[in-house]
Amino acid sequence: MLFYGNISGHDFSFHVESWMDVRGQWREGILFPRWAEWANWGFGEPRFIFYPPLSWMIGAALGSFLPWKMAPGAFIWLALTVAGLSMWRLAREALPEAYANLAAVLYATCPYHLVMVYYRSAFGELLAAALLPLLLWATLRIIGGESRKVPILALILAGIWLSDLPAAVIATYSLAIAIALGSLLERSPRPLLLGFGATAGGLALAACFVLPAAWEQAWVQIEQVVSDNGRPSENFLFTHTADPFFRAFNWKVSWVAVGLIVVAGVAALVTLKKRAEMSRPWWVLSVLGLVSTGMMLPPSLWLWRELPKLWFIQFPWRWLDILDVAFAFFAAAAIARWESRIARWTATAAVLIAIGTAGAAMLKDAEWDSDEVSEIAASIQAGRGYEGTDEYAPVGCDRYQLPGNPDASVRPATVSPEPAPPIGQLDSTSGDIVSAAGVGLATQVWTSTHRGFTADSQQPVTVAPRLLNYPAWDLRLNGQQVKFDVGPETGQILVPLRPGTSHIEICFHQTWDRTAGDAASALAAIALGLLALGFRPTRHRWLGALTKQEARSANR
Repeated sequence: MLFYGNISGHDFSFHVESWMDVRGQWREGILFPRWAEWANWGFGEPRFIFYPPLSWMIGAALGSFLPWKMAPGAFIWLALTVAGLSMWRLAREALPEAYANLAAVLYATCPYHLVMVYYRSAFGELLAAALLPLLLWATLRIIGGESRKVPILALILAGIWLSDLPAAVIATYSLAIAIALGSLLERSPRPLLLGFGATAGGLALAACFVLPAAWEQAWVQIEQVVSDNGRPSENFLFTHTADPFFRAFNWKVSWVAVGLIVVAGVAALVTLKKRAEMSRPWWVLSVLGLVSTGMMLPPSLWLWRELPKLWFIQFPWRWLDILDVAFAFFAAAAIARWESRIARWTATAAVLIAIGTAGAAMLKDAEWDSDEVSEIAASIQAGRGYEGTDEYAPVGCDRYQLPGNPDASVRPATVSPEPAPPIGQLDSTSGDIVSAAGVGLATQVWTSTHRGFTADSQQPVTVAPRLLNYPAWDLRLNGQQVKFDVGPETGQILVPLRPGTSHIEICFHQTWDRTAGDAASALAAIALGLLALGFRPTRHRWLGALTKQEARSANR
């Protein structure tokens, strides 16, 4: 990236636009944005209610002290570094130190992470994947009887839910499977009870995001997430679709999946005889690897249809998030078990060369664009904004019909008093905003969540702020709360006015679900903090680690 600029993957513009929008709202004093001001070419959308906040807050923070062109690369470096440390924490409990380091390197650079970086620009999922090994580490500790890890597991699970929703669904199902398997291995219901408590605590801790996102789904067209090529049935491994671009990418990620499945499976078989030395992680990662593989194949379609919220993952190959952990752990464990030093070095070199070859192919195939970040910044600074998303469009809004859309065939004239976005009179026949002769407009305040202006007209007029209808918007006309009209098809807010001078104030208010979510998160944080303080440190050997002599031999 230092030489070629940024990689414009599938979701690159979505994330960078969000980061810039958030930083702009921070400058207005809005620390936790909910409304994306510049989406839909300035009409906005409730993007930050439905997209997890951790990635866009980190991206905005990086863009606050780094040039915007460096922020994506810094984000990727940060996420992959955390991924390596996270995997090291899991692996070092069962493997000699040198091979825990190897597992960390393999996980940080595994091919699916490279797919997220070089093809998809999936910053949220990359961040969530960085926390998955820590989730399994805390889960294994709880299976081993360490109840003091419940607050830590809850915190990690909350971090994943606040990073990426599809990865969070995968993590929650994986946690349930691991806990159930742990109860069978221990022949005790205790892991189930502790795991349930940690899951409840994690969801409560993330309630400031999860509750509003769940409740307000009815206010947007969230079903668009799984429309057309977003359906699980269209995204199993080696799926044949009518879209050649989509099919080409599916086959690329499918071959990556095959490679990871083969290496993880062979490595697990190599360590089969030594599974007693790392009993719990071996069984948990083996089962999760098998489940991940099965979920990427067409016979699992009935599960995608029946299990709650599984459809939200969209792409079955996202289960590679879990398979990556099994791949890194088993590959390092298999290499550590070989007695020959030459064999260990040869196997290590072979795996790293294979990853390097895959990475080089992706580098060559990636779409490099050194100007896109600058273009996004210039568009926002000029007041044009950026394209919105189908799934976050409010109900009743056809965002492709919005006035000012650069893709529209007709660019209607507008009244644009500086510094406010266009405001004018609505033509009742065409639905377009046209210039309003004889209407005086003056702006008092115009921020992302508070719009205040005065209109002076000698005749009845309808003003149309550049704003989409959403239940959280409140309108006050001359100090009185009133209802606004809504434009047909577009969902644009319309304010009918009588002759004379009118003061209009539109505010994005705090809904009950957001208040309840904030309160639940605060209470969960206090409860988990007190629970953590109440536990006494315990020493518990839970993995059947190698003997000192075996560890010294393996490290050599």
